[in-house]
Amino acid sequence: MWSCPLNGTGGEDQLPCQHVQRALSALSLLYLLVGVPLGLGYNALLLLANLHDPGGMTMPDVYFANMAAAGLVLSALAPAHLLGPGAAGWAAWDVGSEVHVTLLVLFNVAALVSLYSAALLALDCYIERALPRTYMSSVYNTRHVCGFVWGGALLTGFSSLLFYVCSRVAARLAECSQVRDTEAADAIMLLSGYLVPGLAALYALALLTRIRKEDTPLERDAGQPDPSAHRLLVATVCAQFGLWTPHYLTLLGRTLLAARGRLVDGHHLGTLLLAKDLSRFLAFASSAVVPLLYRHIDRNFPGKLRRLMKKLQRGHQSCSLDEAGAQPAMA
Repeated sequence: MWSCPLNGTGGEDQLPCQHVQRALSALSLLYLLVGVPLGLGYNALLLLANLHDPGGMTMPDVYFANMAAAGLVLSALAPAHLLGPGAAGWAAWDVGSEVHVTLLVLFNVAALVSLYSAALLALDCYIERALPRTYMSSVYNTRHVCGFVWGGALLTGFSSLLFYVCSRVAARLAECSQVRDTEAADAIMLLSGYLVPGLAALYALALLTRIRKEDTPLERDAGQPDPSAHRLLVATVCAQFGLWTPHYLTLLGRTLLAARGRLVDGHHLGTLLLAKDLSRFLAFASSAVVPLLYRHIDRNFPGKLRRLMKKLQRGHQSCSLDEAGAQPAMA
């Protein structure tokens, strides 16, 4: 799954790396056996429970459905990434192959959607608290915002795709001579995919903390919000950015090392590779953590799930009755 690079010394220098590598391999196998099915199942349930009754969706439900769609993409990509090209040794999973680049772009798109949805959820919750009668954070507007989030993520992923592709074919295409560094794609993802939504989320949480301490006449008129909704918001934002921060820190380290032109020796290279693998594992874990938070904190989700199950059962019973009525007619 994950391997330690050879530094030519061998012996005891490789033992710590090998122990960490075994631990990470066992952890990744556990996630593939438990976390991936949980992520696929709960994200699918979250989407179905909210989309089968669009009229009952609230503004936070739209953002959580958006994060669930990104979580499904991450859960589907997790086996290909965590099993890795180094372990299987398949030619189709070569580090520079087209399949690897495609998986990396899809991973970046899902990362952008996840973090921007969490940041916009925090901002819209503040708007809903501060201006409850303006309907700026309505469900209708939120659906359009989520569409723009996916469009912006695809555009950003396409720019990263250009850098990765040009790093492979720069010798054949003159147009790629100036955009062949993959570190530039990492810098784009670091700036647009983490710094911007991270600052927005911190600003929104700070505003929410301040407004919760104030008791304005508008708040008294509108009524106090559900405490569980605030807990869900804080837990979701902290979980998303907490699990994605190590991944973007490794991107920052790679970008800084490439900008300074420093060569990394075997020991430090092994540490960087293990840090990269661990950070990506944590990023994939976010696809299972967020729907579990929604399941256990949101008080409306069990009712939505029961209504979905009743609707599915009624549909199954109606199909059975239709089949039973069709048999005598055929006879």
